[in-house]
Amino acid sequence: MYDQIREDTLFIILYSVVTAMAMMASCYLLFRRANAIAPDVTPPARLRRWAAALFAAITFNHLWYMPMFFLTSSEDITMIDLWGGLLDCMIVFPLTIVVMFAMLQDRRRPLWPVAVMFAPLVVGSAMCVATRSYNFLPLLYLYSLLMCIGLIIYTIHATRQYGRWLRDNYADLEHKEVWQSFVVLALILLVFAVYVFVGEGPAYQYAMQVMVVVLIYYLLWRVETLSDLSLLQPIQPLEEVLTNVEILDDNSLSQANYDYIGVLLKQYCIDTQLYLQHDLSLSQLAKAIGTNRLYLSQYFSSMDMNYNAYINDLRINHFISLYRDAVVAQCPVTAQQLALESGFRHYRTFSNAFKRKMGYTVTSWMKAAQREEQPRPEGSRSPNLE
Repeated sequence: MYDQIREDTLFIILYSVVTAMAMMASCYLLFRRANAIAPDVTPPARLRRWAAALFAAITFNHLWYMPMFFLTSSEDITMIDLWGGLLDCMIVFPLTIVVMFAMLQDRRRPLWPVAVMFAPLVVGSAMCVATRSYNFLPLLYLYSLLMCIGLIIYTIHATRQYGRWLRDNYADLEHKEVWQSFVVLALILLVFAVYVFVGEGPAYQYAMQVMVVVLIYYLLWRVETLSDLSLLQPIQPLEEVLTNVEILDDNSLSQANYDYIGVLLKQYCIDTQLYLQHDLSLSQLAKAIGTNRLYLSQYFSSMDMNYNAYINDLRINHFISLYRDAVVAQCPVTAQQLALESGFRHYRTFSNAFKRKMGYTVTSWMKAAQREEQPRPEGSRSPNLE
C-alpha cells in the first residue's frame, strides 16, 4: 500500500495540506480570542481547548506517519505503523470522544470512562508493538465494533437528555442545537470505522484524508457557533426560596404556592414583557421574579409543559396581538418582522413553534385573521383563531 502512495505526488500534497489545516485550526482555537466564524457567539472555553488539543493530535498523527512515504525498509514501516496505531488509541480517538462530550453542557461529564473505554485498545496495540506483528488486530477490530455500538447508544441517550435540559432551561435554542451532536458523532464514527475496518489501498488513504478535512471544517464551525451556556445561567443556591413560601416535606411546593408563582410570573414576566428578552434562561427568570429555579421548574412541570414552551407561547400570543393590531390599523407588516418583535431570533424557530401551538401554519392563520377582521354577513361565523 505504501509503495503505491509513495510515488503519488498528489496524495503527498493532500496529506501535507491536511496536516497544515489541522495545525492552523489548533493554533486558531488556542491563540485567537475573537470568534471569526460567528462574532456574536461566545463559545465554551473548555470546548475550544479540547478541540484545539484534538487538532494538535491530528497534526502530530500526520507528522508521525509522514516518514512512511519515504522509507523503503518494510521493518521500519511496520514499526512506524504499529507505533502510530498505539498513539492513535492513546491520544487521537479518546480526544474525539472528549470533544463530543464537551458539547453537551448540561453537566460536566467525568473523563475517566473514556480512558477505561480505550484501555483495551491501548493494551492490544502495545502488544502488537512489542511483538512487531499484527496478530492481535482481529481482537482489536471486534472490540472496536462493540465499543462503537456502546458509544452510539450512550450518545443517543445523553443527547436526548441534553435536549430535554435545554427545553427546560432556555427560551432560545439557537446556537444550542442538539442534532449537531449527532452529526459530529456520525463523522467521528465514520472516520474511526474506515480507519479500523478498511485500511487498505490508495482509495482508503484518499478517503481518510477527505474525511479528516470534513471533520476539521465541521468541528471548527460547530465549536465556534455553539453558545457558552454557563454565561447564560447564573447559579443560585437551592436554599433561596420565595418570601412567605412554605416548603413541603418532599421539597416541593403546595398548590397555594404554585398559584403564588403564577401571580409573580404574571406581574414580573408577562406584564413587563420580560419574555421578549433574547436568551432568557430559567435561572434568570427565577431571579427576576424572586424565586428558585428548582421550584419554577416544578411549577412548569405541574402545568405539563417545559420552560421553552411557556416562553414561546407568550411570544406567539404577543405576535397574534401585534398582527391583529396591524390589521385593524391597516398597516403593512410581515410575519418575519413581527416574529422578531415578538422575541424570536429566527423566523424558522417561530414558524415551527407557531404551528405546534396553533395547529396550522403562520400564513394560513394570517389569511384567516384578515378574513375575520373584514365585515361579514350577519349570522356568519369566523374561524377559531385562539
